[in-house]
Amino acid sequence: MGSPNDITQMLGDWSRGDEAAGERMAPLVFDELRAISRRLLRGERPSHTLQPTALVNEAFERLVQVEVDWQDRAHFFAFSARLMRRILINHAERRSTEKRGGDRIVVSLTQGEAFAGPETDAALIELHEAIEALAAYDDRKARLIELQYFGGLTVEEMAHVENMSPSTVTRDLRFARAWLKDRLRPKE
Repeated sequence: MGSPNDITQMLGDWSRGDEAAGERMAPLVFDELRAISRRLLRGERPSHTLQPTALVNEAFERLVQVEVDWQDRAHFFAFSARLMRRILINHAERRSTEKRGGDRIVVSLTQGEAFAGPETDAALIELHEAIEALAAYDDRKARLIELQYFGGLTVEEMAHVENMSPSTVTRDLRFARAWLKDRLRPKE
């Protein structure tokens, strides 16, 4: 696997129109994108129609069509995570034709398990709505949640992407997790 600096260099070359750089980079980032997609799909029902490889392929298809001046590897994976989250939300919304019932939806906010439970389409949509509400309250904290849970970025990578100190990232994540847990708590 290429080093983060190699990937950053290839991303820059690709942004400037070097298609060969994009082709060299693809296999280097594919495994990491697959790990992100597996993390996103963990806890989904076994019959889920979107598999990790399909999610990565759809995301990569969209990535090659977008014109972005990639800053570095962390920026690329942050953007990819947002894109995969959007694909999953769209997929869940298409599948969710009936209104959510009164069943309790369990949403875990531990890293690596963005959502889990028997009603995962509804849970994903509810999590998405909660993150959108958090974004209306504090966009930066919502972006950090997205980067950590959907992108799997480390505190240091998030600090770099968001141009913040790691201690501020940690503090903001602590607040955002508490805010989301309160928002997602079943109403009595």
